[in-house]
Amino acid sequence: MRIVKTWKNLAPQDRGASVALGNFDGVHRGHQSVIALAARATRAKGGKLGVISFDPHPRRIFQPEAPAFRLMSADQQARALAALGVDLFYVLPFDAEMAGLSDADFARQVLHEGLGVRNVAVGFDISFGKGRTGSPATMQTYGAELGFGVSVADAVGDGQGPKFSSSAVREALRDGLPELAARILGRPFAIEGMVEHGRQLGRKLGFPTANVALSDYVTPRFGVYATRTRLPDGREIAGVANIGISPTVDGITAPRLEVWLFDFDEDIYDQVIETDLVAFLRDEEKFASLEVMTAQIMADAQTARDLLLPAF
Repeated sequence: MRIVKTWKNLAPQDRGASVALGNFDGVHRGHQSVIALAARATRAKGGKLGVISFDPHPRRIFQPEAPAFRLMSADQQARALAALGVDLFYVLPFDAEMAGLSDADFARQVLHEGLGVRNVAVGFDISFGKGRTGSPATMQTYGAELGFGVSVADAVGDGQGPKFSSSAVREALRDGLPELAARILGRPFAIEGMVEHGRQLGRKLGFPTANVALSDYVTPRFGVYATRTRLPDGREIAGVANIGISPTVDGITAPRLEVWLFDFDEDIYDQVIETDLVAFLRDEEKFASLEVMTAQIMADAQTARDLLLPAF
């Protein structure tokens, strides 16, 4: 998959795709239905399959004080799209120029003149252009005027909960429901980041942890989770993790992921790992002593082992 970071003066091989348009944070099952429509148009009209997204996320520009909300890192998003067969990933700069384009200007200047799209697939609730005045209906009008097709995806759900959306994933995570988040995403929610050096308190207490900052990720419910972690070499290791500020230990102010990888004792500092949240076990709490905390963590670890590594 090729990543393209502009819509101006593109080479011929980077134009003429059938594209899916949206932010695609999470690449959840609703997003996948929009991309599937773009893929169908690609098969019918030829050319390449493309996805258009924006960096930074428009919410970061219009709501700069909003809490962290991302469901994916840029690398995770790129991998998820590549797995769906996307050929061109347009990560367009959401700058003052882009923010100032009307919906008509966006359709003409970016989609038609810049990218030369053959077809645009959008979700049923998309809005675009300055003031968010664009809609699926206006996109169909612009497509008819400018000569590109438009496909509109219906709302997607499984009848067991909310419609599939990034907002629903965030709500599930904040409520401590990683299984619901996974059902909407089509895979577990995962936090990816570099393992940071810490005080090695966990190692001294018998449960060495790999510590990863949450960065721009949405903050899940503080607490303890059963997890699976992928290492850079591809190994996947079961574990138990705390997300929060570890209130029993002084000096931690920024929420982070602290994951204990079971039956693992290797140096992975400064390596990038990716940890799936599989199940929520309990809320984070402040203990009366390190000894009480350690006993509870050992019990949590056994619960996670029983869940993730059932005996045969």
